[in-house]
Amino acid sequence: MTAILMPATGQRIVADRSFEDFTPGHRFTFRERTLTADEIIAFAREFDPQPMHLDEAAGRASILGGLAASGWHTSAVMMRMLCEAYIDGSTSEGSPGVDLMEWKRPVLAGDTLGGHCEVLEARVSRSRPDIGIVRLRAEVTNQRGEIVAISEYVNMMRLAGKDAAHADG
Repeated sequence: MTAILMPATGQRIVADRSFEDFTPGHRFTFRERTLTADEIIAFAREFDPQPMHLDEAAGRASILGGLAASGWHTSAVMMRMLCEAYIDGSTSEGSPGVDLMEWKRPVLAGDTLGGHCEVLEARVSRSRPDIGIVRLRAEVTNQRGEIVAISEYVNMMRLAGKDAAHADG
């Protein structure tokens, strides 16, 4: 573990992972999660109230083939998986954006999602030498191993650096 001084606040955070741990080719595996009809409908009511996300019969009548999660719901689940896989307990400083977000197959009620993300490249920022720029690709799969969503994005990670004090443990 590394204790990192956050210059903006003067606070020290303890992180399991910092920029130096994000080497190209490294993979983080997602914890599986099954989406229920109730979750799909609740998300859709709040954020994407289209018939195929709200009603089983409407979903079956659509090209999706059943009550289907909104692509935005799938993306939100992916974000949670990313947090659980590596962001929580890291020196993440957020992301400047997403370069690619594709929904490849419908996610239906009862589908179990899993997958992984992989580091594509990592470099130290030219303008902020205490920040690393990590490009990653996430793939979410269903219980049949079919890819349902893909995302490519950048995550900014603070470097452990020479000024970081190492925590006990």
